[in-house]
Amino acid sequence: MSAKGNWSPLASGRFFTFTLVASWYASNIGVLLLNKYLLSNYGFRYPIFLTMCHMAACSLLSYVAIAWLRVAPMQTVRSRLQLVKIAALSLVFCGSVVSGNVSLKYLPVSFNQAVGATTPFFTAVFAYIMTVKRESWITYITLIPVVSGVIIASGGEPSFHLFGFLMCIGATAARALKSVLQGILLSSEGEKLNSMNLLLYMAPIAVVLLLPAAIIMEENVVGITLALARKDIRIIWYLLLNSSLAYFVNLTNFLVTKHTSALTLQVLGNAKGAVAVVVSILIFKNPVTVTGMLGYTVTVIGVILYSEVKKRNK
Repeated sequence: MSAKGNWSPLASGRFFTFTLVASWYASNIGVLLLNKYLLSNYGFRYPIFLTMCHMAACSLLSYVAIAWLRVAPMQTVRSRLQLVKIAALSLVFCGSVVSGNVSLKYLPVSFNQAVGATTPFFTAVFAYIMTVKRESWITYITLIPVVSGVIIASGGEPSFHLFGFLMCIGATAARALKSVLQGILLSSEGEKLNSMNLLLYMAPIAVVLLLPAAIIMEENVVGITLALARKDIRIIWYLLLNSSLAYFVNLTNFLVTKHTSALTLQVLGNAKGAVAVVVSILIFKNPVTVTGMLGYTVTVIGVILYSEVKKRNK
């Protein structure tokens, strides 16, 4: 066999992995920037309705991916209790996504990502409170720069907005709470679901939860969106693209983990935040300060140290 024949499968595998990672980066950063553009720059100030569009797309595309394309094996809900647990996770998930989208109305993406990087801190807190799970003392020490960095960044953020900051903290805490709750509620072998199947069941529940919230809290949002579409049809394409990207974030997250490892995804995630910050500054031209960037750098270093300690303690 020729050298070309020997290397072809390896090269093909590397290209496939590279494509997956690139798609994961593009969908993650793309949905974040498009959310910011729609909610802040474009003037579509309806984060609950936007999140509902995301969940509707996730419901439809999850079914297509699992039932038709066989991306992952179909897992069934085995009991009413399991469905109630999934509904509880969906409620927390909704709170996280809506709060994150609300924060983007008021905060630049760079600061949003700095606050979002504190997820390990909230995860450790909730794990300790809800499962009495204690980490090693060195693990808790690595969380000091994670929190300190955000404090520094907050003091140096020219576009700081208290309500937006609180919403971003809430979104980060809810994301951590969902992770801990998922480990508690779906811990038995019979109830465990992979991320694709969990999304398949959570997303429709999220739509049911968000629809009345959007109708009550964002009055006449459907009529306003249709009226806006008659003036500028691009809003429909923006919403369709944005909602599709929201699903592809979850799909590529699953595929990257499947074809690499959870650790690889964690490392890529640390770098993704930095890339998103740079791209957002280039696109939106939001002012940044040395103090703000220093704070974000300290937080990222803390997250990397935390990841390393967790990996060694396993």
